[in-house]
Amino acid sequence: MVIFHGRFPSTPTHFIQGKVSHCSFGVFSSCWCQSQGSVCSKCFLSMPPVRDPQLESQALDWIEANLGEPLDRKKPYDDLLKDGIILCKLMNKLMPGCIKKIDTKGGGFALMQNIERFQAAAKQWGVPANEVFQTVDLWEKKNIPQVTLCIHAMGRVAQTRPDYKGPILGPKMAEKNERQFTEAQLLEAKNTVSLQYGTNTGANQSGINMGKPRSIMD
Repeated sequence: MVIFHGRFPSTPTHFIQGKVSHCSFGVFSSCWCQSQGSVCSKCFLSMPPVRDPQLESQALDWIEANLGEPLDRKKPYDDLLKDGIILCKLMNKLMPGCIKKIDTKGGGFALMQNIERFQAAAKQWGVPANEVFQTVDLWEKKNIPQVTLCIHAMGRVAQTRPDYKGPILGPKMAEKNERQFTEAQLLEAKNTVSLQYGTNTGANQSGINMGKPRSIMD
């Protein structure tokens, strides 16, 4: 088993100086590494992703601006989005009618369906599949940073859609930049010798005196 020592980048403060002072996540409660003053690979990889309050706040600002109504900011971020209702409303604002049914009552199964409807609509909106969170990421709070990433990805995609006139969230996606070359330019490029074939202008052995005899004077 691999043992980590020292400070870890982007990790909670209980990893400082390789000591496990406490673990609010309960990851280390039954692991032998807790008594060793180190962190094993299993515990390190089990650590929940680090959340960014600023990114979460920006995501809520963007949702509010699109919905045109304030959100209950007194609720924790993950609880506010957990039932998928706000996310479904957001998608219907961006693509009217894309989600036909939004469950506001019922048990966990009904509310999880809201999340699944949002996921399908987000992909339809243009969010890459690898940036769309899994249902358990939100419902069971397994990976809230992935939820935030998905919302920011929606904002990024929005800037590329001509039908979107709403607020901006995040950097704009890179646009396709095709270039046209003439036949003469293409032929000239073919005649250029690539450095992959070697060069006689790079490093050489000039100035090396290996094997030169020493002059010894009596």
